[in-house]
Amino acid sequence: MNTGASFDVMGLHHFAWKCKDPVKTRWFYEELLGMPLEHTVRATHRPTTGGEPVHFLHMFFRMTHGAYIAFFDLGDDEAALPSPNTAAWVNHIALEVADEAALVAARDRLEANGHPVVGPLNHGFVKSIYFFDPNGIRMEFTIRTPEVSLAGDGHKSDADARAEFDLWLQERKRAPEFAKSWQLHPVYEEAS
Repeated sequence: MNTGASFDVMGLHHFAWKCKDPVKTRWFYEELLGMPLEHTVRATHRPTTGGEPVHFLHMFFRMTHGAYIAFFDLGDDEAALPSPNTAAWVNHIALEVADEAALVAARDRLEANGHPVVGPLNHGFVKSIYFFDPNGIRMEFTIRTPEVSLAGDGHKSDADARAEFDLWLQERKRAPEFAKSWQLHPVYEEAS
């Protein structure tokens, strides 16, 4: 396998989803989370869409460092359907905030506006809160924490990531068996 790419991935430009309600989506991201609506594309059947013609609005909400969360409104008042074979917590996007004070402030603001929040949870290398946006998309706000040893919980440092990947390939067919015997590790308990 050739791992010497002739280009660098500089960072995330945008991640796009379908939205159910553009007004609620705009309010949530722009007013509640402070991510301004910076760009829109209102068009019918772009070459990248393929298939049947579709009329849409594509909205881009900017984060502090210039990346975007984007949404397509197709005018049908329907959210994207969740995957029937995937738990709701699996597919999510994690956005980084500055520090623990910002993480707690985000949690408090979300809860005050009727959005239930789980966390902060300490995962060792990050501390995170979890919530759903108005479209049913699982979101995470996270902060980086000093490297913490999670020995005994199957977590290793980044230096061991390839070795952990190889080990996972050997045990992945036994994941349901391991899940039945799993106990909550103290590092995952809700942090104050």
